[in-house]
Formats: sequence, structure tokens, C-alpha cells
Amino acid sequence: MKSASLPSLRVDPELRQAAERVLREGESLSNFMEQSLRAQVTLRQNQREFIARGLAAREQARRTGTYYSATAVHDELHAMLATAGKHPAKR
Repeated sequence: MKSASLPSLRVDPELRQAAERVLREGESLSNFMEQSLRAQVTLRQNQREFIARGLAAREQARRTGTYYSATAVHDELHAMLATAGKHPAKR
């Protein structure tokens, strides 16, 4: 697959220096920027999907009249985590 270029990025010198200070061994500033861009794209996609699921759940609740309390949801989540061995059972 052909690679594509992104527009040049102009930043304050302080931001560039801060980015250079956190580079890992063998990591280039270009690689850091690409990884940061990938992470932000993934984050925004996840946020968009999360909001879409929330809006769909709201519409389903309105349509069916079925609602759940926060306590019931938290209890179920705690139980799921306890079953998975990731979290102690709720006290």
C-alpha cells in the first residue's frame, strides 16, 4: 500500500521540546506523531460508537418503557467483574 503524507505541523518550540523529551529509545519524532495520531483516531471512533450505542439504548428504553437503576447496573457490572476474576465481589 502506498503511504500518504500529512500536512506539516507547526507547534510552539516548547511543545516540540516536550515531545522530544518523552521519546523512547530508538523512537523518532515522526513515529511518535504517527502513533499519537493513530491513538486519537481510535479514541474518537470509540467515542462516536459509544455515543451511538447510548442514543440507541435511550431510544430503546423510550420505546419499551424498560429502564434500569444505576444501582442495578453497577451491581451487575460488579458481578461480571467478580466472575471474570478481575474485581473482588461487591461488599
